[in-house]
Amino acid sequence: MAKPSRQMSRTRFKVRAERKLSPGMQEIMMLLRKNHAWAKHLKMLSMPAKMHVSVNLSEIDKMASVGDTVLVPGKVLSLGEIAKKVRICSFGISKSAREKLKKTKSQWVTIAEEIKANPKAEGIKIAA
Repeated sequence: MAKPSRQMSRTRFKVRAERKLSPGMQEIMMLLRKNHAWAKHLKMLSMPAKMHVSVNLSEIDKMASVGDTVLVPGKVLSLGEIAKKVRICSFGISKSAREKLKKTKSQWVTIAEEIKANPKAEGIKIAA
């Protein structure tokens, strides 16, 4: 039987946030800290950079429906094609993946932009 998922304590999160050296990551950590609706994503987004996942467009295409918002806790890579119009938010994206998204009129935003645009964290699918 799997253990239930536990929320991260604010103290533990504060320690993780202080370790982030990138200004972009520090901004994301501050936004997450202030926004309680994103609390269920704290643990995944604050993990060390070497634990971030890379997701290919083909995987996103399989899991997402038209108009979905997909959260990638890492980088989006260009392997495969995407046929649906989706909104993808991640830490980074490859140049060729960005070009493929333009063909389907899909949108890519950073996680910080998504937190600002969607403060209630509604309608987000996680690709991990």
